Order: sequence, then C-alpha cells, then structure tokens
Amino acid sequence: MIRKIGIILEMIKFEHTIFALPFAFMGALLGAVVMEKRLPDWSEIGWIILAMIGARSAAMGLNRVIDSAIDRKNPRTEKRAIPAGLLRVGEVLLFIAVSFVLLFLASSRLDPICMKLMPIAVVLLVLYSYTKRFTWLCHVFLGLTIGLAPLGGWVAVTGSFDLTAWLLYGAVALWIAGFDIIYACQDFEFDRKEGVHSIPARFGLTGALWIARCFHIITAVGFLTLFWMTDLSWGYLIGTAAAAIILFYEHWLVKKADMTRIQTAFFTMNGVLSMVIFASTLLDLLVLRQW
Repeated sequence: MIRKIGIILEMIKFEHTIFALPFAFMGALLGAVVMEKRLPDWSEIGWIILAMIGARSAAMGLNRVIDSAIDRKNPRTEKRAIPAGLLRVGEVLLFIAVSFVLLFLASSRLDPICMKLMPIAVVLLVLYSYTKRFTWLCHVFLGLTIGLAPLGGWVAVTGSFDLTAWLLYGAVALWIAGFDIIYACQDFEFDRKEGVHSIPARFGLTGALWIARCFHIITAVGFLTLFWMTDLSWGYLIGTAAAAIILFYEHWLVKKADMTRIQTAFFTMNGVLSMVIFASTLLDLLVLRQW
C-alpha cells in the first residue's frame, strides 16, 4: 500500500502543487483584506489546502487515465505509472474518486458559494485533458483551469468576486499557459507526428517560445497592476520585480537550439516565482501594513 501511494504521488507530480497553492493563499489573503478588512482564519486556510489537494489530485489522475494511450506512444512518457503497468486504471479511478470526495468535503466547509461553483471547476478539470485532441489552445485552457486557484481562494473567504480577483486570475492563467507552452516544446516532433494539438506543433518552436514570452509579459504587467489596485506597498513591488526577473531568466534558459534546461525553467523557476509573489504579499500585508 505504501509503495502504491508513492507511485501515485509520483504519477500526479504532487510536488507541482507548489505552482498553484501559494496563489490560492494569495487570493484568500487579498480577498479577506480588500473585501472584508480582515485576515483569513486558520480554518479557512486549512479547508482551502484540502480543496486544492483534492482538485489537483483529481485533475492529474484524470489526465493520466485519459492520456494513457498517448503516453504509451511517447518515449518521454512511456514509463509513467499506467503505461508502465505500475498502476491499474481501476486503482487510479479509485484515487480520483477519493480526491473528488475531498474536494466536495472541503468546499462544503467554506463559503456556500463554493459548493454552487464547484461543478464548474469539476467540468474544467475533466475537459482539459481532452482539449489537446482538438485545439492548440489547450495550454490556455490549462491556465484558465489552474488559474482558478487564486480565484477560488478569494471566493472561499469572501463569497464574492471583484475586479482585483479577476485580474489575479488572468495573470496566473497566462503565467501557467506560458510555462506549459515551454514544457510542451519537448514533444514538438511527437505531437506533429501523432496529430496532438499544441502551440509548438501549430506554430513551431520559435513561434511557441514567442507566444510564451508574450503571455509572461502580460503576467508581469498583471502582477504590477495589482500594486495599483490594492493596499499593497513597496514590499510587494519588490516581489513583483523579482518575479519579472525570474520570468526573464526562465526564457533565457530555453532556446530553440537548446531544450536541455526545460525542467529547470519549468519546475524550479516557476516554483520559486509562486513562492516569491506570495511571500512578498504576505510580508507586505502582515509586516509592512501590519494587518
């Protein structure tokens, strides 16, 4: 059982939760401060964590099941748990069901609007894995799906939406879409051969990298705009500047002629970015603004 759990955690890349979870916290923190002039309480934070774990685990499990036939053909992914025979589809489906139950339970303990909106999130989580079969905009769809993390955190503590929440959602969505395009460059030749839709397969490596750069420029502008729309001060501004440098470095690492550092650009740089933005927000509000 312990071995199976380890394989499942590896299959869903549990460590990649670091991309979205800090932004869920940031959405909850900003929502509480901007809308209700308070800080989120610990119970809200706890249920948000559980909801995030449930949602992401279910989404990744579904992705691995739905894409298992494609993964079996791709030399890069043929050793994933299902194609390699380490896990049976039924075992993964059970894990997905448990993850959805966790999401349902956590949502029920947050603001009532979370339960009303949860079906929308579930539909997006399920649909994403199918988008690469019919549109090269699959990366944008992924961004819009995972970008629900800060929007969900905001709604979980406020029960409402705000222009600031939508701005954060858009910035995070384009950030995720941008680095997913970079990651998909690894499968450029395979995607074209097998008819898998992606921006690299549609526009080539040069075009894909330029589209990712444009997305990340808009992301940086979005993070900067949050500074003007909220009570955030120079502490957050420093974090935003650091995030812009990280994005620049990420794109410097990956070039059409050299894709060997994609893993560093994808995981390390983006994991650092999410932590930097959240930490600067937390520092600004708790220490500098003394909430």
